[in-house]
Amino acid sequence: MNAASEILKQRNAGSGSRSKAPVFVLGCGRSGTKLLYHTLLSAGGFANYHSESNTFNLLGLRFGNLARRGNRRALLDHWLHSKLFYRSGLTREEIEPRILEECRSAGDFLRILMETIARKQGVERWAECTPLHLLYLPLIKKLIPEALIIHIIRDGRDVTVSLDRIAWIKPLPWDKKRKLLVPAIFWRWIVSKGRKYGRAMGADYLEVHYEALVEKPRETLAQIGAFIDHDLDYDRIQQNAQGSMVDPNSSFRGDGQEKGSNPVGRWRTVLSPDQIAQIETLIGDLLEKTGYELVMPAARHDRSFSLSLMRLVYPIYFDAKLWLKSATPLARIAATGRMGISDPPSSETGS
Repeated sequence: MNAASEILKQRNAGSGSRSKAPVFVLGCGRSGTKLLYHTLLSAGGFANYHSESNTFNLLGLRFGNLARRGNRRALLDHWLHSKLFYRSGLTREEIEPRILEECRSAGDFLRILMETIARKQGVERWAECTPLHLLYLPLIKKLIPEALIIHIIRDGRDVTVSLDRIAWIKPLPWDKKRKLLVPAIFWRWIVSKGRKYGRAMGADYLEVHYEALVEKPRETLAQIGAFIDHDLDYDRIQQNAQGSMVDPNSSFRGDGQEKGSNPVGRWRTVLSPDQIAQIETLIGDLLEKTGYELVMPAARHDRSFSLSLMRLVYPIYFDAKLWLKSATPLARIAATGRMGISDPPSSETGS
């Protein structure tokens, strides 16, 4: 409860009504963002939207300046055919006029969408959980100043084996034999960025460990509840469990062990000693800064030139991809696969 009391003191420095402020649950992929998001939904009082909105990492980039009506029209022509719309539970008539008349930015789009869902469901606040939004925190805070940010952090070794399992982070062609190490570097890169951005947000930013949420849920939910000024009663949450609380979103689904195995420290049974030594060489500094102990002695760490080069090159590579996607015309040709478009508009042909 000490942590919760400290949060209560800090939040008094904030502005506006925290009890109605939108909550962003963000973090590196496979870090428990959906688990925490569905935990909030299970507590009640939040709009139920079982989808990542992809607003800042896709929609706001792909469709350009939303102050232009033509761009808003193009966004709607795609979005209204996507799973992002279908999962909102809204009708076209409930959302289209407001987007066309009121939306001027990605922040406006998300706010209009979630407030419309909340109003239809009879609740007063909403939350969002697109993991990659962690990279857009400064923009989110600029466009939605009252937003509260929860950065959920998981042991980078567990994130590494999970991301490797789904092959989400692709290695450069010459690193295919060392593909396991690339998700580890990605974890270090994105978590470091999130923490850097978060430090500038003061009392509106909170870091939570995935392991604490799993192993000490009552204490952790008390801390989060104090931060967002919301009643997160553990027993009520368990009775009304939704989404990944009922059906875990595990990368190890299908191996026959996902329900019985402990998601905390799974890396200990998956990785070889040499692999652990390599991963800890690459991300050990951030593991320790975020409270995780290293298991390999320094003498076992891999100081080879090839690993040092990977540690140098991949953050530059990730930064370059982010810049190309966010600050150049290439953003306008971004793939819309994350939207889950079932019937693409004919105007998309050739784009």
